[in-house]
Amino acid sequence: MGEPASRVVRCEIPEGSLLQRCVSEGVFADCYCTALPVRVSHAEYVEAFYTTPVFKAERWLLKWAVSRPSSDRDAHQLAIGASHTFAAWRVEGRDANELLLADFTGRTKSWLMATAIDSGNDSAGTRLYFGSAVVPVRRADSRARELGFAFHSLLGFHKLYSRVLLSAARARVARLNASA
Repeated sequence: MGEPASRVVRCEIPEGSLLQRCVSEGVFADCYCTALPVRVSHAEYVEAFYTTPVFKAERWLLKWAVSRPSSDRDAHQLAIGASHTFAAWRVEGRDANELLLADFTGRTKSWLMATAIDSGNDSAGTRLYFGSAVVPVRRADSRARELGFAFHSLLGFHKLYSRVLLSAARARVARLNASA
């Protein structure tokens, strides 16, 4: 992809991914990615993502707003495939390098993927992806499906927050690998 390793950029949703399947079902989806110059397993990425200080703030909000508490141990259990729920989400799909979670309302989904980067000159790394999907709802007065006012009014915040979340996860994974 050629982006600097430390940048989080909006990118295409990888073909054949669990998130791409959501798009084929007619949902809104977006995708961000970043790269690291070290190998990171998918489980390491998932655990790091859900245990960053940024995401812990979201976990705190979920605990108090919708009575869906979670812990770092819960994040670890999700990451290694020992749990099918985490805070306000349930696993909708899992692959060797992907995880797709649906929230308890079924309206939003979160997706994480980690893929190896190999170049011909002995350097290796990992590309980390984070994406979201929003399922449109049927309007009561018609057959039309729409994303709604809340979606459109929060889209700018969502884009920024997605970048912040992925950047925080990248930094956490980098710190954990540097101390290993």
